[in-house]
Amino acid sequence: MYFYTIFKKQSFQLRTGGSMCPHLALNDQIVQLIESRMKSTLEGIEETFRYVLDSHKIGLEEQKETVQELEESFMLLSEKWNLQILFTLFLQGTMGFNGFRKILNVNSRTLSDKLKSLRENGFVKRFVAKEPPFRVRYSLTTQGRNVILLALPLLYYTRSFLTKKLDFE
Repeated sequence: MYFYTIFKKQSFQLRTGGSMCPHLALNDQIVQLIESRMKSTLEGIEETFRYVLDSHKIGLEEQKETVQELEESFMLLSEKWNLQILFTLFLQGTMGFNGFRKILNVNSRTLSDKLKSLRENGFVKRFVAKEPPFRVRYSLTTQGRNVILLALPLLYYTRSFLTKKLDFE
């Protein structure tokens, strides 16, 4: 829900230049687009994996190695704020440090550490203006853009289950 709330806030700001507006047209359009493509995407992924798994059975040792190879990716993407930062940059294009703080409501030290980690891993670029006032701006690399594009369907798919769960409680 937190991620969804951030997205709603950002969609307001994108459409209204920072002011709040009662319509969620951008969010609704994105949700509809992702949901319409989700089924065929999931079927394609499952078909590919079934083909590979049917032709090659994976033993426990091989599975353990595979999980260990992906551990760094699991850790990086599951750390708090990383996906929110990538998503914010995806929506905004470029952004300064204080822009992140306003949208994400994250403290300076944490934000600085997360931006540094994302830069070191090749997801974010950092630009410093060459003339005064010296301002730092951040943008996505191609790798960062691709990661958030791949993460969006998973996030919206998961959100749909969380929303249904809240409806039943």
